[in-house]
Amino acid sequence: MPEPAHVLDLETAILVVDDDPDIRELLATFLIGHGYIADRAEDAAAMRMALSRRSYALIVLDVMMPGEDGLAVLRSLDRAGAPAVIMLSTIAGDVDRIVGLEMGADDYIAKPANPRELLARIRSVLRRKETAMPAPRRTAHRAFQRFAGWRFDPIGRELYDPDDVLIHLSDGEFRLLITLTERPRRVLSRDMLLDLSRGPAAENFDRAIDVQISRLRRKMSRLDGQGGDDLIRTVRNEGYMFSADVEVR
Repeated sequence: MPEPAHVLDLETAILVVDDDPDIRELLATFLIGHGYIADRAEDAAAMRMALSRRSYALIVLDVMMPGEDGLAVLRSLDRAGAPAVIMLSTIAGDVDRIVGLEMGADDYIAKPANPRELLARIRSVLRRKETAMPAPRRTAHRAFQRFAGWRFDPIGRELYDPDDVLIHLSDGEFRLLITLTERPRRVLSRDMLLDLSRGPAAENFDRAIDVQISRLRRKMSRLDGQGGDDLIRTVRNEGYMFSADVEVR
């Protein structure tokens, strides 16, 4: 059965559907380690129960499941409003892959799936989906992320301190800050911060994140000594954590 859902609206939720518990756990754990919410389901019935409890951005769906197989599950989904789907199958033939894609799958990968290849496919599918979505209508009200008296506008890329002074951020500082504020009170490793803020193609260089954190802290430090170090905590041997609660309004 799917594991209990803990709603985190600012993160991307993925559902791994596979009758093999070892594969479910391997893929879900890997995705969680890269910043996603990852629930598990062992068959079609458990998948539908999970879908009734949470909205998912993407389903990783095994083809060869006992009972209702993956292709039958795919056929039953309302593709207009359903999550993206990546099919997993031990059958790597072109005919089976084409059938799956023609039935509405967004991608198809052969088992045994390399977790890093699957991660790259997931990111590619989600980017395509995001690009295809219509642009949101402009409204007079723009929501800010608010924390400890600060206001952060992710759309306008503007940060205001508690005295309403605009703090100018570089592109790298902006991407790092939004990565932290979207995951408050959660320890993020240097690798995860590098991956989430700069993308999978970024050079894996821990020192680059340390330098960027130091610059961001300085910009968020106030004359009274409060600010940067209090908001962005170092967690020894693990990484960094944004320590304030974040409200969007």
